[in-house]
Amino acid sequence: MTRWLALVAAVVGMVVASTTVETAVRPPRLEYQLHTLDNGLTVILSEDHSTPIVHLQLVYRVGSKNERPGRTGFAHLFEHMMFKGSRNVLPDSHLTLISRVGGEGNAYTTEDETVFHETVPAQYLPLVLWLEADRMATLRIDETTFEAERQVVKEERRWRYEDSPFGLLSEILYDQAYGVHPYKHTAIGSMADLEAASVEDVQGFFDTYYVPENATLVLVGDFESAESLALVKQYFDRVPKATHRVPRDIPREPPQTGERRVTITEDQNWPLPAVVVAHHITYDGHPDAYPLHIAAKLLSDGQSSRIYRRLVYEDQLAVSAFGAGHIIEDPNLFYAVSIVQPGRTPEESEAALIGEFDRLKTELISDQELQRAKNQFARDYIFTRLTVEQKASHLSHAAVIHSDITTADAEFDIFMGITREDVRRVARTYFNEENRLVLTILPPASAGRSFLRPGGDQ
Repeated sequence: MTRWLALVAAVVGMVVASTTVETAVRPPRLEYQLHTLDNGLTVILSEDHSTPIVHLQLVYRVGSKNERPGRTGFAHLFEHMMFKGSRNVLPDSHLTLISRVGGEGNAYTTEDETVFHETVPAQYLPLVLWLEADRMATLRIDETTFEAERQVVKEERRWRYEDSPFGLLSEILYDQAYGVHPYKHTAIGSMADLEAASVEDVQGFFDTYYVPENATLVLVGDFESAESLALVKQYFDRVPKATHRVPRDIPREPPQTGERRVTITEDQNWPLPAVVVAHHITYDGHPDAYPLHIAAKLLSDGQSSRIYRRLVYEDQLAVSAFGAGHIIEDPNLFYAVSIVQPGRTPEESEAALIGEFDRLKTELISDQELQRAKNQFARDYIFTRLTVEQKASHLSHAAVIHSDITTADAEFDIFMGITREDVRRVARTYFNEENRLVLTILPPASAGRSFLRPGGDQ
């Protein structure tokens, strides 16, 4: 760990010292082997003997964007179903078996992938390989477990989205921003679709997407690659090859050709007006994505960002202001949000947000701003490669989302080479009026009066 901290200091110090960044000092490259089993499973092995542990990450290339209309929420629901037992493992015993040997595990679902992961003492690598291969081949799907997990997911939706102030913001935004691409719906799915799902639907989803050729297995840790590959083959070669081609027919969102303005009155847990300015942007791995990451840090990364400083501190238009460049497998959104300060108007927030987008188009950012963003990236890049789990995430992201594992190392040099002109160029490319959505979400009139004027009419 001391060596890594010294490397952090060296890299960040190098970046601070010069605006023309030299890359003589950079994070060590990840060493790995890439294999493909006869059944189509991609296997990535990366030895790390610094600690006697192994991290396993099994990535299925299926997320909410693979769901069809009327069946939203299936990818996330299936993440839950994968812990409900298989031919040789009792329901809810997967994580219990791992914790008993001193390990830990979990899973998550995004728009583009579903990821299962475990970290265990190195000698228990055969256990986690067997557990993952067993549920890939023989998952238990029955009416009882399906109904129980459906209720769990419905409750999660209520807790995280419907019962939380502003919890439906992302759902409203993406529903308005997209017409045909399945990014239109969020990973949690709609309550109506969860209610309408059947156990036959779930079985079909499993049979379609949970097959070896749609999965990438990453192992990082204290092992010998040849021995580990033999173990992987011992357990996963038994999983039969799919008899079908995994569908990839994702509809493409047509280009937006004119500014869209939408005003919605939301009657559920919406205490203050919110204004969102959003632009469609490109996909992860596109050359423009890297300057857009820099733009996101400048505009919306923390309380020192341009948007927060202007709307909250300087003009006092918002109680909170934030945003993101959501750069993922298919083209997504770059957006900024203002939660409007009582006594100020949504129109003022809209003008300020658009003004900050336009400023990136007309003015070159300062050398200091660019350097600070690069420093932040260098810091993040290094600190997110310290553990075996983080290294596995870099490798799997490169292999699955970029379809090019070499990008796990190549992106550092790309970011360090970005110029002020690159940032202005992508701002001019994407932050234009015809590509803009202005979304205003208002609380009910009675709620607004009550909040702004306590003691007023209810």
